[in-house]
Amino acid sequence: MAASDAPNSADNPWPVRTVNTKIADWVHRLGQIWVEGQLTQINRRPGTRVAFLTLRDPAADISISVTCSPDLLARSPVPLTEGSRVVMAGRPSFYTGRATLSLRVTDIRPVGVGELLVRIERLRQLMAAEGLFDSRRKRPIPFLPRTIGLISGRASAAQHDVVSVATSRWPAVRFEFRDAPVQGPTAVPQILKHLAELENNDNVDVIVIARGGGSVEDLLPFSDEALLRAVADLTTPLISAIGHEPDSPLLDLVADVRAATPTDAAKRLVPDVAAERAGIDSLRRRNAHALRNWVHREEHRLDGLKQRPVLARPTSMLDSHQADIDRMRVTLRRDVTRSVDTAQTKIEHLAARLATLGPAQTLARGYAVVQQVGNEAGNTEPFIVSSRDDMPIGARLRIRVADGASSATVTATEGEQ
Repeated sequence: MAASDAPNSADNPWPVRTVNTKIADWVHRLGQIWVEGQLTQINRRPGTRVAFLTLRDPAADISISVTCSPDLLARSPVPLTEGSRVVMAGRPSFYTGRATLSLRVTDIRPVGVGELLVRIERLRQLMAAEGLFDSRRKRPIPFLPRTIGLISGRASAAQHDVVSVATSRWPAVRFEFRDAPVQGPTAVPQILKHLAELENNDNVDVIVIARGGGSVEDLLPFSDEALLRAVADLTTPLISAIGHEPDSPLLDLVADVRAATPTDAAKRLVPDVAAERAGIDSLRRRNAHALRNWVHREEHRLDGLKQRPVLARPTSMLDSHQADIDRMRVTLRRDVTRSVDTAQTKIEHLAARLATLGPAQTLARGYAVVQQVGNEAGNTEPFIVSSRDDMPIGARLRIRVADGASSATVTATEGEQ
């Protein structure tokens, strides 16, 4: 049994050559494969029959070494440069001597603009179906952010436009700058790194990704799926300011606000202090004018109220009531007088009747009132005599006539004639 066929263990370790040989066997079993990526390095050594390239994954910081014939690069219908998107056909090779992996390619096909646009459209439909473009996901931009995170090319025109316009509009604006390549294979990893840094900065209230215009190939990083999903997961609002008005990478659809240009992004970031002051002055003037108009209206109303009779002569309301009271007093006095006169007349009539029917008039006509005031039995309680029986012999009488009274004693009684 060969040493390489024996069970691997601490007592029977494999030598390095065996390990590398086994790895090479596994790699070579893949056969020919097609690979898509972005060229990041092209090294053509004069006088050699091999060209060395580096193929990078556009969505991740992963690359692979590629070897090919220089004639393959020369026969390409489109000049291949660093940053070109290509599709390669080749076989993976593992070099046991240095334990390195490379891809030996026999065909290189540049990815055309039309195909890139088809792939971008396919990604757009996928992300739209996931709801990443939904307006309900959009976060509002703060009116006056404390700090603005700006991701752009170092000393680029886009960075200059954003800073100059924002500073002219609001001089106290603060920026947190992050310089990153805005095209090519290293753009997406650097932008993702800066997004994570700004997202974790509590002072940053809004993030701006700015870049000038460019071709479809130049703007490919801003339609990268990894970047789009990272932006969708942010909690900090983000403004996309990529290119000019016709340029529209997918980042514009995922961002909370899409700015037509970097200058437009600066105008959306901060208010114009001159315009705000002018607005405040206008509001003050309008408020003062409205207040003066209100005062004039109230003065006019007061003048109108003062000209009303009830306020010009406050006692006018009492005058009509005073007249009613005077009229009622006269009526009441007349009614009371009439009642008193009627009662007086009635009393006079009753007095006349009383005088006519009273005992004094009877006495004046010759009649007398006889009262017994005592008798032999000793009874002294006077009473009017109304019969002969009330006047026994010896009874003392009091006889009242019209002009006085006299006393008498009964000596004899007589019957009715």
